[in-house]
Amino acid sequence: MAWSATQYVKFEDERTRPARDLLAQVPLQAISRAVDLGCGPGNSTELIAERYGAAGVSGLDSDPDMLESARRRMPGTSFVQADIASWQPSELADLLFANAVFQWLPNHLDILERLMDRLSPGGVLAVQMPDNLNEPTHLLMEETAMAGPWRAAFEAKSVRRKPLADPSIYYDRLIAKAARIDIWHSIYNHPMANAEAIVEWVKGTGLRPYLDAAGDTNRDAFLADYLARIANAYPPLADGKVLLRFPRLFMIAVKPL
Repeated sequence: MAWSATQYVKFEDERTRPARDLLAQVPLQAISRAVDLGCGPGNSTELIAERYGAAGVSGLDSDPDMLESARRRMPGTSFVQADIASWQPSELADLLFANAVFQWLPNHLDILERLMDRLSPGGVLAVQMPDNLNEPTHLLMEETAMAGPWRAAFEAKSVRRKPLADPSIYYDRLIAKAARIDIWHSIYNHPMANAEAIVEWVKGTGLRPYLDAAGDTNRDAFLADYLARIANAYPPLADGKVLLRFPRLFMIAVKPL
């Protein structure tokens, strides 16, 4: 699935806020080596460099367009193209930071457990994942998928993301390798201009596999159907805007000294 950095950064302030909130809970005063996993256009990498200095900070992503955008943003920083599912750092890292990437990997519990072994003593694995599959934005993707001439494509192969595990599962899988684990949820409520803005938001992330499956021929009709459902699910507020509710799961795992 190809990504679009241009589409992603249309809502960069809102998308960067969870990364900022995650980084604020990282209990490291200094780092020698930090890797931003799934760095996207470099917005989260930039936060890490601002806090700890650019030396030793790098980014990793599988998408060429995202990496090109990240390199323009931070020309002095190393950005590597790799698949997080199989990647591991060649050297132990003080910080492995992952903002909104592991939700796309069905076996991410296995990957997180493996990455704990690649932290230096006292190092931190910091993870944030959207936990929004039960929100109207994503439930209506499924409704739309079953509602038009594109239905056969979705019946043949589901594109729905796998739900996140219960927090207790993450804790149990990682605690044997951690001195401390902190897990929490935050629910963001983003004021958006209108229903069209919500559709533009998800076009950059969760809606992409649905549009790919619907195909170029059905793309416009799929979007029109989905937009009508979103407009009905998100009524206007007093000022005409709509409120996008967005739950996210956060986790900090600290390696023993």
